Amino acid sequence: MTIQWFPGHMAKARRQVTEKLKLIDIVFELVDARIPMSSRNPMIDEIITSKPRIVLLNKADKADDAITKQWIAYFKQRNIPALAIDAQTGTGLKQITALSKELLKDKFDKMAAKGIKPRAIRALIIGIPNVGKSTLINRLAKKNITKTGDRPGVTTAQQWVKVGKELELLDTPGILWPKFEGELVGLKLATTGAIKDAILNLQEITVFALKFLKEHYPKRLIERYSLHDLPEDIVPLFDEIGKKRGCMMAGGYIDYDKTSELILREIRGDKLGRLSFESPDQYLEN
Repeated sequence: MTIQWFPGHMAKARRQVTEKLKLIDIVFELVDARIPMSSRNPMIDEIITSKPRIVLLNKADKADDAITKQWIAYFKQRNIPALAIDAQTGTGLKQITALSKELLKDKFDKMAAKGIKPRAIRALIIGIPNVGKSTLINRLAKKNITKTGDRPGVTTAQQWVKVGKELELLDTPGILWPKFEGELVGLKLATTGAIKDAILNLQEITVFALKFLKEHYPKRLIERYSLHDLPEDIVPLFDEIGKKRGCMMAGGYIDYDKTSELILREIRGDKLGRLSFESPDQYLEN
């Protein structure tokens, strides 16, 4: 699976973010809790440099809770505070302002000592497309400030958004795509829906997803699709799921495209429960 990564787009994104860094106090880096590393942009660390940062593990309601806790510990070991949140329902969002105030206490104390009038914390919210930036901003602001969508690339311009009296957020377009240095990153992003299905081979994505589930969540697969056991090979597994769900073509053949669509829809719709497609251990091994 080949997915383009355009240096020109990255240069533009980097320039836009760097210009705004002078105006902000803290960076909120939003990632998908199911794939925290694969849903990051590799330039984030060098762009942000010395600014305080909080990693927000969004869609935590969809991720394996035990693995999300491992990720929070992983970031903490690297002196990066991390919070598990769900922008859709608002879970965990109250912690964001509280933690920001804690991290910026020294800065604001120094400003007060110099006689500078107290002001709202200015935060830059950053992340690749489809990690939920617009949903988060709307939830924090308690109104629909930004466009939201379930497809990548909905946000197209930068804007400041007031969140009560204590926080101001700067949204940025989701043009900070991850760099697909390995096929695995692309497959994880595709499985969770961060890449438009139209540009990908659904069967290839589904093979990856089934192999991963077979290894890490075998009971979920067996229960969801009423299987007696899990075949060694993926093709018989595909066949069995296709037959049980009626994804058939004329002549009794399995419709693999239809079966792929069904499996991916059910994974993304949480029909197999809360899933994480990478853990700190797997990341370090790779």
